[in-house]
Amino acid sequence: VQLQASGGGLVQAGGSLRLSCAASVRTFSRYDMGWFRQAPGKEREFVASISRGGSTYHGDSVKGRFTISSDNRKNTVYLQMNSLKTEDTAVYFCAIGKGRWAYWGRGTQVTVSS
Repeated sequence: VQLQASGGGLVQAGGSLRLSCAASVRTFSRYDMGWFRQAPGKEREFVASISRGGSTYHGDSVKGRFTISSDNRKNTVYLQMNSLKTEDTAVYFCAIGKGRWAYWGRGTQVTVSS
């Protein structure tokens, strides 16, 4: 299983980015997908997830600003990030699994400038 995250970059505070994560896995729709992030000197933090049943969950720090979604036809999960803040600066990772996060992507850097 391979996960390829993309869409990171440099954006000003208040701006938006959309991250994508394509998974090379059969029966994509049978997996839970998630986004995590890790800022320098901090622990990895849960950002959002979407279950195989389509239920979504967002961390408290991103609720109302970030939205996770998926496209089963493209084996891709997205993270739409709006109203970005400088504290959102981190490496963002996607993960996939069934009951636990078994596979991780390499991450994409998101930098929010003030």
